[in-house]
Amino acid sequence: MYTNDDLTRDCLEIFRQTEGNVVDVPGIGETVIFDEPIMGFAAANDEIFETFRRKEVIGANYFGPREWLPEAKSVVAFFLPFSEAVRKSNKADRTDPSKEWLYARIEGQEFIGRYMTAVSRSLEEKGIAACVPALDERFAVKIELTVNALKPDFHADSRWSERHAAYACGLGTFGLSKGLITEKGMAGRFASIIVSAEFDPAERKYTGIDDYCIRCGVCAKNCPVKAISIKHGKNNLKCHRHVEAMKKKYSPRYGCGKCQVGVPCEFRAPVKI
Repeated sequence: MYTNDDLTRDCLEIFRQTEGNVVDVPGIGETVIFDEPIMGFAAANDEIFETFRRKEVIGANYFGPREWLPEAKSVVAFFLPFSEAVRKSNKADRTDPSKEWLYARIEGQEFIGRYMTAVSRSLEEKGIAACVPALDERFAVKIELTVNALKPDFHADSRWSERHAAYACGLGTFGLSKGLITEKGMAGRFASIIVSAEFDPAERKYTGIDDYCIRCGVCAKNCPVKAISIKHGKNNLKCHRHVEAMKKKYSPRYGCGKCQVGVPCEFRAPVKI
């Protein structure tokens, strides 16, 4: 029987073997993007995935695990923490992302694509069907304009959400900035895969969507465009416009991440788990 421990062991080995986690940043040199991932598990038929169809969560555009993979039995989520070098570099400037962060955001996502492709291939070699929603041609995002606290905003009605999958798989809860706080913090990237094998679901050590957030407000203070507030949460439109400005400035790379560094939840959960 192929167990959670077996898959975790194999995924860590694949992570170490996948090329692209070390990038040559101009003027900086070789930089490690991610530390080793942590993983969480959920049953594909867990009712929590149905709740994601609610408009106030993700929306009607959302696909459940068995819409991606009819024979799905489990969902496996990954959190890949940014390395200390990447995190530390992004604290130097309060407005613009560091070079290391820009490469971690773009080349890092390319690495995740290769990594998840390799994980999927490894599972299929064992006779386990797999689907990576983020790499599937059916993946799409529908943007809906809204009003939040009398200010224009938008809501992303997505076919799949890596953060919500991670929440379902027991990896963590949401913060004020709408990032997900894990035992390794929130500075990093998420990935997930839906599989036909049955794995033991993780215990969700929380009941609320924001149990790990202490509402300290540091992420709000760090935001260059004041897109986050303790009272109203995060304004996605303000955040998006700033990231677009950074894209024009640093194209083809972009990013920000100021709400993820220099905060109590940068590389650990600020509450006892």
